[in-house]
Amino acid sequence: MSSTSWSAGRYEAVAEQIAHIAEAVATSADRRRALRGLPVVDLACGTGSAALAAARLGAQVTGVDITPELLQIGAAKADAAGLSVQWRTADAAETGLPTGAFDAAISNMGIIFVEPQRQVAELARLLKPGAVLAFSSWVRDAVNPFFDPIVAVLGTPPATGHSPDQWGDPAVVEQRLAGDFDGIEFHRDVHTWRFDSPAAALTFVTRESPMHVDVLGRVGPAQREALMTAFGDALDQHTDSGGAVAFGSSYVVVTAVRR
Repeated sequence: MSSTSWSAGRYEAVAEQIAHIAEAVATSADRRRALRGLPVVDLACGTGSAALAAARLGAQVTGVDITPELLQIGAAKADAAGLSVQWRTADAAETGLPTGAFDAAISNMGIIFVEPQRQVAELARLLKPGAVLAFSSWVRDAVNPFFDPIVAVLGTPPATGHSPDQWGDPAVVEQRLAGDFDGIEFHRDVHTWRFDSPAAALTFVTRESPMHVDVLGRVGPAQREALMTAFGDALDQHTDSGGAVAFGSSYVVVTAVRR
């Protein structure tokens, strides 16, 4: 898994912003194969937005995440909605679930943070022949107010051999999935991040988004101050005359069929 502490901050603030993408992931899977009555696994499910979307479509869903605090929130959301989802604390690339147990696997901005070779192998193991895979990924944009300040202050992150937004590159996806999946399809769109004010956007960065909270917690006071200034400057570029902040982030929903 990613070294990010996903229990840092308040992940649900992120999940609420991107819940519509989770819906798109579930409906994209359902379009390729109707999910009603089928066993479906949501990998790296976070607080369960995609799992709940699939459950609303009638699927028998198991949500898997490595962070138990997030699963507790997902379970509470399922109970409040009157939906039945099984929750399992495990690595998305080593779930311990039975081989060939699922007719679909879904993930909303989740499996993209897992080491790709291990993740694809686990997907292939879990899915029956003819099963559907559907997941979302961010796509690298020329301008990213949530990432550019980190690079400006801390430099380019060290190469690890993989990064989440590589899953937004069709050529990379084709190469990674070609051994086990057919019928790979891509639907690209843009998510708009919206905040009532620059202060609200900075609160998201400093107190809610686990990735940002984690980064800010690892640096010293001088770098933290520089990061806050850089984030403020970047967000100001996307603040309208009424004081609201909005900017787009490209993403893709990928679907494929297990060979």
